[in-house]
Amino acid sequence: MQQPTVLQDTVIDCEKLSTREINQQLKAMVAEGIDRVKLVNPAGKHNLAVGMTEAIAIEIDGSVGYYCGGLSSGINLKISGNCGWSLGENLMDGQIIVRGNASANAAASAHGGRVCILGNAGARAGISLKGGTLIVTGNVGYGSAFMMQEGRIIICGDAAGNLADSIYEGAIYVGGNITSLGADAKLEPMTAEDWQFLKTELNNLKIDPRTYSFKKIVSAKELHHFKSEDWFKFKDAY
Repeated sequence: MQQPTVLQDTVIDCEKLSTREINQQLKAMVAEGIDRVKLVNPAGKHNLAVGMTEAIAIEIDGSVGYYCGGLSSGINLKISGNCGWSLGENLMDGQIIVRGNASANAAASAHGGRVCILGNAGARAGISLKGGTLIVTGNVGYGSAFMMQEGRIIICGDAAGNLADSIYEGAIYVGGNITSLGADAKLEPMTAEDWQFLKTELNNLKIDPRTYSFKKIVSAKELHHFKSEDWFKFKDAY
């Protein structure tokens, strides 16, 4: 009886390859039916694992540059290292887990899936988020969740100033301190459903949400439609 092929040790050494060559190899492996790949020696290369549209598990051993995992759907990406800006930008589906810190714009404009940063995220984390979930177990920088349109963001640590400025929809949960809220953002009481959502998401990371003082931030929806008599709300906001 023929034994099944063991694919778990498929490795791409990035040291002497260009980004294009690496991504072409990843897509060729998917076409061959390989569903699990490890990248070593990424050396901070930009645009790794972008535009992956088939289900594949990718593990990157080391730090990466900007746009890692962006424009992908069905990807299961794990990064053991730090990330440049725009991690998982426009992610459609799947999951990205970072065992390190992420620079600015993490999960920018993501439509679905889950981006989980087991560390800190820089400015504008979750900017223009359109769906899915962003989890940051540490702190987030200035202007995070700017113009958020849908989805949920969980921040276990502190949020810097202007959080959720001009938010349209969605919800943000902050377990630490909030320096300031942006225009049209407001605090809303936590519900049983909110705590259950946090429990579901964070228990997978072995984090008990009840050990944090989570606060919920949503849109006040006062700036959705401009009215001339409300012009001062815009003026005072900026």
